[in-house]
Amino acid sequence: MIETKCVHCGAGCGSNPIIWNNKPFCCHGCQAVYQILDKNRMGQYYEIYPMAGIRIETGRETKEFEFLDNNEIRDKLLSFNDGNTSSVKLFLPGIHCASCIWLLEHLNTLNSGILHSSVNFPRKEVFITFRNDQITLRQIAELLAAIHYVPEITFDQLEGNKRTPKTNRSLLIKFGIASFSFLNIMLYSFPEYVPGGHLVEQEFKHIFGLLSFLLILPVVFYSASDYYLSAWKGLRYGVISIDLPITLGIIALFLQSSWEVFNGNGIGYMDSLAGLLFFLLIGKWYQGKTYEALSFERDYKSYFPVAITRIEGDREWMEPIKNLVKGNRILVRNRELIPADARIVKGEGNIDYSFVTGEAIPIPKKDGDFVYAGGRQVGSSLELVVETEVDQSYLTRLWNQKGEDKQTGNLKNTINTVSQYFTLVVIIIAFAVFFWWFQHDGIGTAVYVFSSVLIIACPCALALTVPFTFGSTMRWFGRKGFYIKRAEVIEELHKADTVVFDKTGTLTLNRSVIVKFIGDILTEKELIMVKSAVRHSSHPLSAAIGNYLADTTLIEVTGFDEIPGKGILAAVNNHRVSLGARSFVWGDEEVEKTTESRVYLAIDGIQKGYFVISNSYRNGLVQVIAQLAVHYELHLISGDNDAEKENLRQIFGPQAKLLFYQTPADKKEYVNKLKAAGKKVLMIGDGLNDAGALAESNVGISIADDVFSFSPACDAILESERFFQLDKLLMFSHTAYRVIRGNFAISFIYNVVGLSFAITAMLSPLVAAILMPLSSVSVVAFATFSIALIARKKLHQ
Repeated sequence: MIETKCVHCGAGCGSNPIIWNNKPFCCHGCQAVYQILDKNRMGQYYEIYPMAGIRIETGRETKEFEFLDNNEIRDKLLSFNDGNTSSVKLFLPGIHCASCIWLLEHLNTLNSGILHSSVNFPRKEVFITFRNDQITLRQIAELLAAIHYVPEITFDQLEGNKRTPKTNRSLLIKFGIASFSFLNIMLYSFPEYVPGGHLVEQEFKHIFGLLSFLLILPVVFYSASDYYLSAWKGLRYGVISIDLPITLGIIALFLQSSWEVFNGNGIGYMDSLAGLLFFLLIGKWYQGKTYEALSFERDYKSYFPVAITRIEGDREWMEPIKNLVKGNRILVRNRELIPADARIVKGEGNIDYSFVTGEAIPIPKKDGDFVYAGGRQVGSSLELVVETEVDQSYLTRLWNQKGEDKQTGNLKNTINTVSQYFTLVVIIIAFAVFFWWFQHDGIGTAVYVFSSVLIIACPCALALTVPFTFGSTMRWFGRKGFYIKRAEVIEELHKADTVVFDKTGTLTLNRSVIVKFIGDILTEKELIMVKSAVRHSSHPLSAAIGNYLADTTLIEVTGFDEIPGKGILAAVNNHRVSLGARSFVWGDEEVEKTTESRVYLAIDGIQKGYFVISNSYRNGLVQVIAQLAVHYELHLISGDNDAEKENLRQIFGPQAKLLFYQTPADKKEYVNKLKAAGKKVLMIGDGLNDAGALAESNVGISIADDVFSFSPACDAILESERFFQLDKLLMFSHTAYRVIRGNFAISFIYNVVGLSFAITAMLSPLVAAILMPLSSVSVVAFATFSIALIARKKLHQ
């Protein structure tokens, strides 16, 4: 009789299943979760992996999360809390598969008060942003518990202490048990390895065998449990996991060795089995530590390569944000991000926290109010005092939460598919050689060879190739001032065939320009008003005018608005100051072709004249464009006039397409047209008027100068002083691919050589267990040292 399985978790329903909507359930808990998902039209959860839910534990106390109503506890747990929006990070040990990720990242469909949720699968954490006026933290915890992702909230989290994850503690315990058993079983096996061991009395051999059997039990049934669980889950969902051959090898060795022990023939392969698991767990621990090392370096190195304006008395200067400490006074202009938790000491804020929460409605702030890192000021500039030192890893996490709409990682998916087929082939080979040796040399040798084949040919090295190669590449990019948001961006850089440049602030220097004013002679009062207005803008042309008027004093700006692609409006000393494009400021179009960049000025609607700004191009521009033209199709889209068209044509060459007078919307549409034509577009801008184009491109790179002006829409940030290496950095993505191919070759050779020894009974399972993690180490070492060696050679400047 075929047992009816629960449509939610896949467990047997017994003789009396609970039926709802003609579907069987093993318990009321599974039925409740299914009904929640069905009510919210989230049936796709079961399409990713059928019967993927965890079985619900009944009888949960309804007041379990009542403590989250306590404001003091809640505030300590929240990572962000301003206005009606809050964010929290929760540890969910129940996360176990792709369906879990899909469901937890669609929590907003279960409750509209949840704005955004994202999952860190390796750490089993979920980041949730929600509206306080629609759902409380306690209700979120209860919602998660209702779908059986019970949050684990500990005292350590409230105190802000770092704790060792349960998974790490469990691995260390399993490793300790395996090492204890391995050492003792090797001691009992010692007579087998020395001359004269056959003279040991049979009774001692039998005792040693029984003791070895007792010691191997916790190793097989506890230390190796993760491999069984992984293999079972894979089979349950029709996926051949790389842990399946390891599991088969462990079971075969254990059964064969147990048979020999109870037949009085010795201890079988108990020593090999204990050693196998001992070295497997060492390899697992090592891989975990390597991932942590990579993650730590990325958190540390991936700071935003920009500066902020420091204020001390009447003096202002640019300070790298990594140098900010508590008590520093800083200036944040319109559209700039707040780099650290701070308190407003001058000015009125309208803080846009969309970078943090996804909500674009600015929150009003006044003198004395606290503001969080990651908020963007909208309006006139603010003066703030830093309350906490810059936590770059926090800002990096906020940055990494964005860009989820871009689909990357096809290489990883391909390798995972290859790994599955590879594992299937290895299993077939193992069973084939098992039957051959069974017919020619008996069950003992057959099991010996069977286990060796399964262990030596594990495709772990193949699976590690991409993450470690890309991880090493990201580290070297970071050291060279090129900061990648996600490892998958490297794959998109490799695929790119078209490069689109912005001009102002991207190809041109913001502070090395020649500025002069043409028109009515401005009075000292008018110069002060202009300087005070442009001080609040972070646009490169505003910065140029501000530097031109550097000796001018400042007065308070009571109103400020900046319209991307057009200009700025400011209320200064009861006067209206307008700066920007002629059509925006003077209300008419250009009457003649201009040969320079112009910023027009009007005060109280009266035309005063215009600033002429001569561009100074970045160091190495000619060489960079010449190198890129060999490998890419080049485009230039600029919001400025075409005064520099002839100069740029000489730099870009006759094949490049140059467009001027482009609005931000035009730039975005142009990128979409290129993509529609099948191009893989790499957009390079300054992050100000290019946010739409950066977001729509396959890869968006923001050139970061000495202001906090990059856009969350970008996939990477390049320090402006490293622009001269842009071509080398882009081409280095192809180097990463060559290293991956080299790793494939190493993995293939290793498996062919290993299998050739294993199938001829020349390789023991113990030696195979040592060689298997060594293969992973070899891949990591090859990726790390190859990338480092090539980077030192090609990116040495």
